[in-house]
Amino acid sequence: MKLSLDDIPQSPKAVRFSEKVEDLNEIYRDGQIREFQFPAFMEVELVYYRSGQDIFFRGSFGGVFGADCSRCLKRYSFPLEKNFEWVLVPDSFQFDKKAGAISHEELGLSYYSAEEINLTPLIREQVLLGLPTRPLCEENCRGLCGGCGANLNDEACVCTASAGDPRMAILQTLKIDH
Repeated sequence: MKLSLDDIPQSPKAVRFSEKVEDLNEIYRDGQIREFQFPAFMEVELVYYRSGQDIFFRGSFGGVFGADCSRCLKRYSFPLEKNFEWVLVPDSFQFDKKAGAISHEELGLSYYSAEEINLTPLIREQVLLGLPTRPLCEENCRGLCGGCGANLNDEACVCTASAGDPRMAILQTLKIDH
């Protein structure tokens, strides 16, 4: 979705639209990380307004995503809904600042320099930030056996019980007085 700067009012305006995020699948497919599957479209609710030259956005998105569990490698689906906020300031603002550490207030800032604002990259960024860092099919997923590769959620391991680390065997000979 694109917004013309002239069409952004000073009083909040709400819109609802579908944003195409399917091309994130291609980005993930080409890279080394292939653990997420993105829907073709996501529903986005957005409230935006301006105050002077600063433009404020607040909204949420939602959709059903696919992922590969990082423990058992099973493909599963999960709903993802996220709220977001960001502020766009004129591009000249960043050149007015001296080099140095950014303040807490500047963390949510992004910049614009054209007469039209393309929201697609900003929404995609929020989608990527909303993804789990370690996708799990269930909170208590037991994963795969390191020896035989069995999915421990579905079946018992066929490996023989490990005697443990042979370097620690000497500790089993210690006697402890009670």
